[in-house]
Amino acid sequence: MEATQADSEIEEEHLLNFVVNSLDEELSLDLGENVKVTAETLYEVLAGASAGGTSINHVCETTDDSPHANTVRGHLSDQFELDSVESVGDTLLQRDTLETLPDRPVEVCADLHLDPYYGDEDETEALYSSQAKRGTTTFHAYATLYVRVRNKRYTLAVRQLVAGETTSDVLGEFLELLDGLDLSVKAVYLDRGFYNSTCLKLLYAHNYAYVMPIVKWGETIQKAVLNRHKAVEFTV
Repeated sequence: MEATQADSEIEEEHLLNFVVNSLDEELSLDLGENVKVTAETLYEVLAGASAGGTSINHVCETTDDSPHANTVRGHLSDQFELDSVESVGDTLLQRDTLETLPDRPVEVCADLHLDPYYGDEDETEALYSSQAKRGTTTFHAYATLYVRVRNKRYTLAVRQLVAGETTSDVLGEFLELLDGLDLSVKAVYLDRGFYNSTCLKLLYAHNYAYVMPIVKWGETIQKAVLNRHKAVEFTV
């Protein structure tokens, strides 16, 4: 019997249930006996904010019967640390992805995402600082590692960068992760946020072919590129 269009479509509710159930299995919440809010509700708010590219505040304010945003943040902050959440997230991302990828060398990409922060200066201690962009030097910063196959993206890892961390720190983690996966890498493609001498040394040490936009100025780093790698000029 042929599948109907309805059978082959993924409904929003089904996807939400899948995400919430996966989170609940891997990151169970111990809320105690007298807590009225449920783990399912907390994860629904979190998934809604993530999928919509918005905030917990926005979801709680615009969704009927949602708990207060402070309640959601309070429970999640009390239960989890960033490192453990990132580790579980990577496991969930890689669990099915590696079986889906083709049995041939693949292209891997590393991107740096900087979301400008314009809030209270007293609350920037844990945020990432970088060169001025769009009127600020403070950002919510995230790095992603993913495989690109036929213009489709398969995410392997996500990292948040906080105050004191550098792009070379996260690139080192990404390359260590690649070394440990059963994955043949054709080349690593990096955005210009990873263009510095430490990142170049890491790529050389891990022996990955790579493509990265470079900045023409900077005599020291230019020598590092030309001495160890073949530099090709192109316009992005």
